[in-house]
Amino acid sequence: MIRLIIFDFDGTLGDTRANIVMTMQDTARALGYPVATEAAIAKTIGLPLEKGFGQLYPDATREETDRAAATYREIFERNRKKLVPGLFPHVKETLAALKERGFVLTVASSRHSTSLNSFLKDMSIAPYISYVLGADNVDKAKPDPEPVLKTLRELGVRPEECLVVGDMPVDVLMGKRAGAHTCAVTYGNADREDLREAGSIIDDFAEILSIPILK
Repeated sequence: MIRLIIFDFDGTLGDTRANIVMTMQDTARALGYPVATEAAIAKTIGLPLEKGFGQLYPDATREETDRAAATYREIFERNRKKLVPGLFPHVKETLAALKERGFVLTVASSRHSTSLNSFLKDMSIAPYISYVLGADNVDKAKPDPEPVLKTLRELGVRPEECLVVGDMPVDVLMGKRAGAHTCAVTYGNADREDLREAGSIIDDFAEILSIPILK
């Protein structure tokens, strides 16, 4: 029986793609890098910033990717008030329904915990979330299972009692490596074909209420 549901944030709960792309491109301009396309940047969503920049700019050194990540955060904070994302359709009411059914709901994201908690509060879904884990709260990020395993330890839940929900292959792989069940959403930043390894695949967030493992 599932007791715990761990959600990714970017591309799963929050529609942040435009914000991420804009900030990534502004960072590239500020540092003199070629500006990557939206499609290329979307493939890095879900990775820690340093890894995302490393994927976009393979010749960059560790020092350069660290500087790029710091610059990204500076630009993001400067534009913070105009970068509040919207929720994907049916997210808030579905979270309320899941909470009502007795599931413990948490978030595990590659986003820094400061902006993550701020977004959850601004989007009025923080009351539904019992535990929040950001990239700065773990040593190893997705697709390593550490974010899931740490959440399980903190809440006293076994892997087989947990469902991990995300929009990227790294979310699915993270959940599987932790021994948890997985569900992928198709409206985020990856193609359906890239998510085929997930235990369940849904096209609308509300469909999670009907997947067999939660009945």
